[in-house]
Amino acid sequence: MDPNKVDGGASKMSGDGDISSVMGFSGFGKKARTFDLDAIFEQTRRTAIERSQHVLEEREKEMEEEGESSKSVKSSIQNQKDKASAAASRKQESDSSSDSGSESDSDSELIGPPMPPQHTAQDDDELVGPPLPPGYTGSAAQSDDEDQEEQDDDEDSPVKKIPDTHEITLQHGTKTVSALALDPSGARLVTGGYDYDVRFWDFAGMDQALQAFRSLQPCECHQIKTLQYSITGDVILVISGNAQAKVLDRDGFNVMECVKGDQYIVDMANTKGHTAMLNSGCWHPKIKEEFMTCSNDGTVRTWDLRSEKKHKAVFKPRSLQGKKVIPTCCTYSRDGKLIAAGCQDGTIQIWDRNLSVHTKFHCRQAHTPGSDTSCLTFSYDGMTLASRGGDDTLKTWDIRNFRKPVNVATGLTNCFAMTDCCFSPDDKLLVTGTSVKRDEGNGKLVFFDRASFQKVYEIEVTSASVVRCLWHPKLNQIMVGTGNGLAKVYYDPVKSHRGAKLCVVKSKRKEKHAETLTQDYIITPHALPMFREARQRSTRKQLEKDRLDPKKSHKPEPPVSGPGRGGRVAAHGGTLSSFIVKNIALDKTDDSNPRAAILRHAKEASENPYWVAPAYTQTQPEPVFAEESEEDEEANDEPEWKKRKI
Repeated sequence: MDPNKVDGGASKMSGDGDISSVMGFSGFGKKARTFDLDAIFEQTRRTAIERSQHVLEEREKEMEEEGESSKSVKSSIQNQKDKASAAASRKQESDSSSDSGSESDSDSELIGPPMPPQHTAQDDDELVGPPLPPGYTGSAAQSDDEDQEEQDDDEDSPVKKIPDTHEITLQHGTKTVSALALDPSGARLVTGGYDYDVRFWDFAGMDQALQAFRSLQPCECHQIKTLQYSITGDVILVISGNAQAKVLDRDGFNVMECVKGDQYIVDMANTKGHTAMLNSGCWHPKIKEEFMTCSNDGTVRTWDLRSEKKHKAVFKPRSLQGKKVIPTCCTYSRDGKLIAAGCQDGTIQIWDRNLSVHTKFHCRQAHTPGSDTSCLTFSYDGMTLASRGGDDTLKTWDIRNFRKPVNVATGLTNCFAMTDCCFSPDDKLLVTGTSVKRDEGNGKLVFFDRASFQKVYEIEVTSASVVRCLWHPKLNQIMVGTGNGLAKVYYDPVKSHRGAKLCVVKSKRKEKHAETLTQDYIITPHALPMFREARQRSTRKQLEKDRLDPKKSHKPEPPVSGPGRGGRVAAHGGTLSSFIVKNIALDKTDDSNPRAAILRHAKEASENPYWVAPAYTQTQPEPVFAEESEEDEEANDEPEWKKRKI
């Protein structure tokens, strides 16, 4: 190091000292303060200990005054003291160990108030805060917390969210309702049945009569098996007992009909369409033009709405021996990437939508072989698959581990090939229907908890089988199709929205028999005109003519304006001037003597004073009125033209 630099620095420092002494101050600026963290933590610890000891001493005094058992209390207080001191010592040790390398400046000043005790180490055994009331054990707060938790559990319970307080019944027909569909907005319901009919129900347009606004038979003499709205709600997929699926618009008009395949070709992949009866079908959840069908020809086919001359892809389920098996139900996964089919041999086979040859997931013994799996549905999270088997079971599967079912429920009678199962909108419940034989009980809607798979609730629907069930997520209403031709809608006025709530508040419209003839009409074509009866018209035409006739329709006559017309004179008081003139002419009061007109109320005013007299009774003298003289009487007897105008 250069000694010259050292000497220069010392001389500079001495020069600064000389300048400061000459100018009259001790230094240039204030030295930066340093904080001793150990001292701050130590003071905080002492404050906390003193405060907790003070609280404990006060509580001990109060409990001694009240005569409570002092031994147990003192022991508990002593334990709390020990714990508090131990916690403080642990805190001090940790602080000293963490800050052992830092320098301590005892001369530094502490700026600002001391840190509050809440900023100390948060230990479960350390008492920080205001003193507690005497005799407090914490049981009341604990019970309040438990009650609050129980209340929250009740509100979070999925059973409480089931909308079943009210119901409406839609009469589809007399045979089984085998298909149900609701559009995504929940405004329109479509039902199909074994009677070949498809009925349209509009919740906003229905009244309490609950009548369908349209009924048609799109597939002539084939039973309707599946109905489903597309994701946009503008078209409906109709799956019936024939080999060709149909697509209708919202009003029931034909949009598309799938082509039928050649039944003499062995390889079903080389035909353009199905060659045997359809079993099920559904729309793609993401692509609005794509839908899927499965048939007794042993294939699952996807179709494009824009090309009806040929299918889009073919999936062929196979048995363990490689033979053809018939798919009885099919569905897409929630993301549309997987296609699942339940087959007659009890297997569930799942393909990747883009790879149609080999299955991605395959379970050979999902249900009893030979039983028709009636429904497959994916949960809203896409991880769980539920299957309703023809072997009276309901099973859930994790598609990530598809070898064995996660849960199984047995004893659920199933007599139909389209019995549904569905998940609740919150994904916590699984719903399915049960079948019954004629006059052997009631069909039920059964609710299972998805996690524990315990039966948590059931609804007795009717004295027939429950075939279809649908829980709409937007409306929060449950639609049920039964074996005796009924479609029931369950809802809750508070938890549900729109849907059935729109039509139950509308009164029934009065029916008009407009097209019936008034009486029997005998046709005599060769009779003479004088003997020929006038041809009877329908009541509707007669009503329209009677409406135009003012006498038959009892049309009130309009008021006459002006001097009058048609033998009628305008009524008095029609205008403001005539009303005033009429009132003046009908006024019988004689105002020729105003004094007499006022004094005729004097007797009544003196006997029953109401307005002025009560206010002046104590201060004003008795009023004295002048009596009429003979001159006044003579003046009153003068004719009108001689009276002096006032």
